[in-house]
Amino acid sequence: MRKILALAAIAMLTACGTTSGGGATPAASGGQGFTAPDLPMLDKLGPGEGSVAILAWPGYAEDGANDPKVDWVTPFEKQTGCKATIKTFGTSDEAVTLMKTGEYDTISASGDASLRLIAGGDVAPVNTGLVPNYGDVTAFLKDRPWNSVNGQMYGVPHGWGANLLMYRTDIVKPEPTSWASVFTDAGKYQGKVTAYDSPIYIADAALFLMKTKPDLGIKSPYALDDKQLTAAVDLLKAQKPNVSEYWSDYLKEVQSFKSGNSVIGTTWQVIVNTATAEKAPVKAILPEEGATGWSDTWMVAAKSKHPNCAYQWLNWIVSPEANAQVAEYFGEAPANQKACALTTDKSFCETYHAGDSAYAEKIWYWSTPVPQCLDGRTDVKCTDYAAWTRAWTEIKG
Repeated sequence: MRKILALAAIAMLTACGTTSGGGATPAASGGQGFTAPDLPMLDKLGPGEGSVAILAWPGYAEDGANDPKVDWVTPFEKQTGCKATIKTFGTSDEAVTLMKTGEYDTISASGDASLRLIAGGDVAPVNTGLVPNYGDVTAFLKDRPWNSVNGQMYGVPHGWGANLLMYRTDIVKPEPTSWASVFTDAGKYQGKVTAYDSPIYIADAALFLMKTKPDLGIKSPYALDDKQLTAAVDLLKAQKPNVSEYWSDYLKEVQSFKSGNSVIGTTWQVIVNTATAEKAPVKAILPEEGATGWSDTWMVAAKSKHPNCAYQWLNWIVSPEANAQVAEYFGEAPANQKACALTTDKSFCETYHAGDSAYAEKIWYWSTPVPQCLDGRTDVKCTDYAAWTRAWTEIKG
């Protein structure tokens, strides 16, 4: 089981690369100031082409190769006649590069990849009317800034979750309530703070500043002009002397909290569950400022050679049966609420807050920073993901 969770978490670590705000996000229809290429959308389903090339995060398209008991691809093949070939990737940057080869029909895209894929003309708008199970997808995951442009969906939501604040209950007292514990108050835990190792972590600092420094005018942690980015970078530079490690390995974070090398920092629910199961004295909260998080999307290649099988995969992967299996294996809330009745752990959806719109409203889902400000501003140019990547290198030194 631990191996399964490790695969799942490693996938999520990278998968959770970048997306934009939860219910709090302005103009939830998405695509503010963003113009997508004019690409055709499939208008009706035809016969399956017999095969489909799937590009996925590890843990999203399991065919029994990693564990014979974990297989939702083979049933798909038997039902549809579409033989699946699966390629996994380790980062969103790798995923974008692979999609540009034209060799894949569908991809599980995180928010740091989705807008890049749309802008690059690599994925087509999705006709959700051809995906029967789309009707059961949780409403607050639809028509969002990371999976749609001007009301047009570019994929089918898959699963979601929040980046939480985890801490050692025997060391961190009183119980923290704010992200201040890892930013402005990080000195209390000098050399014991842990942070996610990715440029998108800049959004965590921006979210804290958005709530605590209103004079900066931050409206979305993914829409930062030069001044706002500088403020977030300065906050992270001040945090750095207190950081024990920037984590990108699931098991290493668990071990770090068990050993006491890290006592407080960002995490995911699946990591909390594993650390607790291994007797680590930890607890996690969603801080009062809210949190960043992820909502992944299955998208269809603009030049798909097998579009009918690709659409059948989209429908299959968000079916209650498959979505329940993926969610439990990966460690996230399923997009299809009917999946909750089919999880082996009957408290799973409660633990992961599936269908909890009030909880989801507190999450600012990863979105790709682009020059066209995602908060709707048109009088200023925002910093893009390349600028964030350069800034992250500077922060880490």
